[in-house]
Amino acid sequence: MDVIDFFWSYRSHYCYLALDRVRALPEAFDVQIKLRPVYPIAIRTPEFFANIPRGKPNRWQYIVHDAERIAERLAIPFAWPDPDPVVMDMTSFSIGDDQPYIHRLTRLGVAACRRGCGLDFTADVARLIFGGTRDWDKGTHLAEAAAAAGLDLIDMDADIAADADDYDAEIRRNEGALTDAGHWGVPTLVFRGEPFFGQDRIEDCRWRLEQQGLKHSSVS
Repeated sequence: MDVIDFFWSYRSHYCYLALDRVRALPEAFDVQIKLRPVYPIAIRTPEFFANIPRGKPNRWQYIVHDAERIAERLAIPFAWPDPDPVVMDMTSFSIGDDQPYIHRLTRLGVAACRRGCGLDFTADVARLIFGGTRDWDKGTHLAEAAAAAGLDLIDMDADIAADADDYDAEIRRNEGALTDAGHWGVPTLVFRGEPFFGQDRIEDCRWRLEQQGLKHSSVS
C-alpha cells in the first residue's frame, strides 16, 4: 500500500484546517497516511520572521483573515490559540528563548506515532489548540486528548523525559525528509516523492491519486 507522508506542525493553523480532508484520503484511496511531526519554521528558522518586511501590505492581517475564511467555508470550529504553541512577540516577531509548549507537543506527536496513534492523537490535540479551548495546556486537556486516542500522557511524557534527544533526532529526520522532498513548509503531503504544499493543494493530491489508479473500486 502506498504511503503519503504528512508533514505537520503543532503551531500551524493551516495544518489544522487541512486535517479532516487529509484523514479522509484513505477512505477514498488505497493509501496510508504517515504523520511526520516537525518543528514550526519559527523554531527551525527564527530569522524567517525577522526578515519579513514591516508595514503594508500587512501579511499577518491577511493570514488571519484567510484562516478564518477557510474555517467558515469548511464549517470547522476555529479560534486563535491561547496560549500560542510558540512563544513569540507578534509585534517584533522575535522568538522567545524559553519554549514550554512546542517542544513538548512535537515530541508527544512523535511518541503517539511510535504507538501507532499519531493521527488520532494529533487530531484531538489540534482541536484543543485551534478549536477554542482556552488554556489548552492546563488541567486535564492533553491527558484527555491522549486517552481519547488510547494513550497515556504520563507514560508518553516519561518516555520523552528518559531520552528527549532520541525524540529530537526523529524530528530532525522528519525535517530532513521534508527538505529532501523539495519543501520547507507545512502542511505538506508527499506522495511517491512529489510534494503538495498547503491546505489548498489537497485536491491536487487527490487528483494525482486518482490519476495513478489508487481510488477504491467501491468509491464512485
